Amino acid sequence: MQATDQTTQLRGDIRQHANRRSFIVVALLSAMVLALFVLSLSCGRGCIAPPDVIAALFGSEASGASFVVNDLRLPRALLSILAGLSFGLGGVAFQVMLRNPLASPDIIGISSSAGAAAVFAIVILSFDGWLVSVVAVVSGLLVATVIWGLSSSRGAAGARLILIGIGVSAMLDSVTAYVLLEAPAWDRAEALRWLTGSVNGAQLPNVIPVLAALVVFGGLLLTSARDLDILRLGDDAARALGVRADATRLRVTLAAVGLVAFATSAAGPIAFVAFLSGPIAARLLGGSRGILAAAALVGAVLVLAGDFTGQFLLPTRLPVGVVTGAVGAPFLLYLIVRTNRNGGTL
Repeated sequence: MQATDQTTQLRGDIRQHANRRSFIVVALLSAMVLALFVLSLSCGRGCIAPPDVIAALFGSEASGASFVVNDLRLPRALLSILAGLSFGLGGVAFQVMLRNPLASPDIIGISSSAGAAAVFAIVILSFDGWLVSVVAVVSGLLVATVIWGLSSSRGAAGARLILIGIGVSAMLDSVTAYVLLEAPAWDRAEALRWLTGSVNGAQLPNVIPVLAALVVFGGLLLTSARDLDILRLGDDAARALGVRADATRLRVTLAAVGLVAFATSAAGPIAFVAFLSGPIAARLLGGSRGILAAAALVGAVLVLAGDFTGQFLLPTRLPVGVVTGAVGAPFLLYLIVRTNRNGGTL
């Protein structure tokens, strides 16, 4: 009896420590996002004092900074935050659901499908603006459905879904390369700019669909956090605890694809943000508790920091996708080695 009481007490202490650590990590990441947001509004080719930034945000013209802050920097910073939150949350949802850090939208074809569709819309259909975004979102959802269907055999198995996704991604990348090869020079330049992943030229109308998707799909994922965490124990354990594994996977997949597709439609497939956010959050937390919120905030930090670095801290200006790609590529190699050693867990 005494041993049982001690075990219960120990479990309670561990849970309390995990909750405290999760709260601290989320609070620190939130502070980093806020600090980078203020930095993005204050600094660029020239720096604006924070009081003048605040005055401009509230409509004051006295400082002369209203145009720079409200029309140039604010939409860019907001899109960076929302796209980062969406990529981070959508990416970690796949990784947790499939219990594999390689199962991110970058790897399994979701981002490639949106990219290929956008390039086709720009080059072949001569679409621009919101029409390209619509095509990218619809394509992401359709390809996710195809991958799910091909990998399903009494429920989508993790390894099978990843392998099929990698194959679909390779096929779509070849389609993208062919369309670019045949494209006129002007259309090729526009398509390549979009494919790189960039928040350059962001405007508030670009932000609204991403915000709406984050509220709807992000809320759906956060309300599914308990079921998603139970899925890590395996299908049999999930069913024993009253969780419908297949229904949960389908719900999580649709929500994660929606987040990634809308973010990609607005900012392009910013490389490796969805892939990096989950493993970084897991290491900060030391476990899985609170990983959805932490990964979303890590994504926002990566996009904000990557965009500021590419614009102002390097000898030449680079889109945010180039910076995150340079960081993510070696991390991918590291995770492949680590996954082979540890059996594919976050």
